[in-house]
Amino acid sequence: MKLATFNINGVNKRLENLLAWLEEAEPDVVCLQELKATDEQFPRSAIESAGYGAVWRGQSAWNGVAILARNVEPILTRAELPGDPSDSQSRYIEAAVNGILVVSLYAPNGNPRPGPKFDYKLAWHARFARHAATLFETGLPVVLAGDYNIVPEPHDIYPTHSYDDNALVQPESRAAFRDLLDQGWTDALRKRCPDEELFTFWDYRRNRWQRNWGLRLDHILLSRKLARRLTAAGIDRAVRGRENASDHAPVWISLLS
Repeated sequence: MKLATFNINGVNKRLENLLAWLEEAEPDVVCLQELKATDEQFPRSAIESAGYGAVWRGQSAWNGVAILARNVEPILTRAELPGDPSDSQSRYIEAAVNGILVVSLYAPNGNPRPGPKFDYKLAWHARFARHAATLFETGLPVVLAGDYNIVPEPHDIYPTHSYDDNALVQPESRAAFRDLLDQGWTDALRKRCPDEELFTFWDYRRNRWQRNWGLRLDHILLSRKLARRLTAAGIDRAVRGRENASDHAPVWISLLS
């Protein structure tokens, strides 16, 4: 099984790019983030024509998450992160696909910092960690895939001081990511590529793509059962360089069936 996560940065604006990548890469499961579309605006017919069933939770202008599955309909199990009924932001969805519980998440950015957006980021990650622990303790095969909006380690960002005050690299943010690893989740990309330069996001500004000034924000975490099935992982960097591209590249893993 090939599973991928892709912050599409506008599913309708980048639909042609998405469909081309689906045809080329042939992932079995895809977690999408930042749909920037309401439920009604999600391009269901185009996705179905490409051979994928889908579940999604949209939101006008911002946010939005989805799970696609090739030649099968995902079974929706949850469309919101538990712990705060007042949170209306569409950042979390989970579904069962071929015996695996798949989570697609779009964590808060947290900027500007300090302030309420950074507070929300940390509170969201605390809620996510509690739910992730519950999922891990089931012993089921679970994957947590998406844009975590966290740069886990200094080597996950190009050499720079321009992000020193950014919420993505703060000790509190990195601690939230480490909390997940401490629960027992496996960072799939780092497991397979422990020493490589791994960037998944390049800002549109200041020619950061052309200069390869990137960050690793998109992560796939695996439960114990799935970690034993991991055979390969990578980043489809070329997708970021195409016309009308998202500022993120797809991240993928391969799992033994």
